[in-house]
Amino acid sequence: MKNLLFFLFLFSITLQAQIDTAPIDKKYSKQIDQLAKSKKIKASFDYIVDLETFTHDNLIELTEIAAPPFKEQKRAERFAEKIREIGLDSVWIDGEGNVLGLLKGLVGNKTVALDAHLDTVFPEGTDVTTRIINDTIYAPGIGDDTRGLSMVLTVLKTIKDKNIKTRDNILIVGTVGEEGLGDLRGVKYLFKNNVPKIDSWIAIDGGDIGRVNIKGLGSYRYRVTFNGPGGHSWGAFGLANPHHAMGSAIDNFIDAANEYTLEGPKTSYNIGVVNGGTSVNSIPFESIMEIDIRSIDPARLDVMEGLLNQAVSDALKKQNSIKREGASLTVNIDKIGNRPSGSLEPNLPLIQRAMAATAYFNETPSLTIGSTDSNIPISLGIPSVTIGRGGIGGNAHALNEWWYNKEGHKSIQLTLLLLLSEAGYER
Repeated sequence: MKNLLFFLFLFSITLQAQIDTAPIDKKYSKQIDQLAKSKKIKASFDYIVDLETFTHDNLIELTEIAAPPFKEQKRAERFAEKIREIGLDSVWIDGEGNVLGLLKGLVGNKTVALDAHLDTVFPEGTDVTTRIINDTIYAPGIGDDTRGLSMVLTVLKTIKDKNIKTRDNILIVGTVGEEGLGDLRGVKYLFKNNVPKIDSWIAIDGGDIGRVNIKGLGSYRYRVTFNGPGGHSWGAFGLANPHHAMGSAIDNFIDAANEYTLEGPKTSYNIGVVNGGTSVNSIPFESIMEIDIRSIDPARLDVMEGLLNQAVSDALKKQNSIKREGASLTVNIDKIGNRPSGSLEPNLPLIQRAMAATAYFNETPSLTIGSTDSNIPISLGIPSVTIGRGGIGGNAHALNEWWYNKEGHKSIQLTLLLLLSEAGYER
């Protein structure tokens, strides 16, 4: 029995490795190794360590500039100012609110973007004051993704101060709208307008050193609103009740969604917000729920959308059929989020370089799936990765989010190494 359990354990590890890792082509390992051992890059790695205070101070300052959904302007303006202070002249905020800084390459036929997102999930009025306890920093958004912003600034300062040149352009990006109902609006705007044209995309967003995210976890999000006349729970009894309809819709949807998602590629569903009504003795005039559906397979998202529509339609018909008086209920299904799915092959040069750079720091690259800014370029087939912000952190999207600087400089060094290898470092 023990031998069987041991065999199953080894099999599970092997299966996991097949899913989460991929071989690294020796030519990319050699390229990364040669780059990392060059005199200027070794000096740059040391400089990143010397800049720990610079990185820390930027992390604290930017964290304490609130950037709630759709209200990132103050943080964006300060981030843009910091890029200018480092010495980049071509800095602007685009029509959607993204911060952009262009560092021209010696040839400049291609552009490699380095991104972190400006926004947090926390609503306006959230206390974003940082607290440091035993070297651990606590604050909403400290790791997701303000640490990424501070890393981008340190990478840029290192490139400028060490006079590093690249063949291709480097585009520094601070995006808006990555979180929640922001629905990736910042990065969608960038690739829709295609100015400047981006040929490779590197995002920093949460996670430990070693993260190499190459699959975009797609999602559809909906707001379903049932409306009715409303009235007194006794005096108007018999009116169609929006809450009753919503309850039926939830029951219908969960039954159908559960059966569908028992098989096939993983697909999730969640009813995360339910509200409406005015008092316990009032028939509500409005009932609202918000639904999140996720899958790496776009076709499964479409099927789930159909299940939701049918569940809501059946619930509406049922409640209207049993009302005893008054107007019928109506319903609106609004699609409030659409994040595309997609995946890239591990043999792409950018992904190979990301894995080789990770291995250079004696870390095992973990090929992951996630919902990040990279979803958009991945869905368009543009070489893209999301890498980790390093250190150790936890409680993302919670008020007690924390981050500890355990060898955090290595993730910055890795980011620099990856960026320069992709943009064509010129010795």
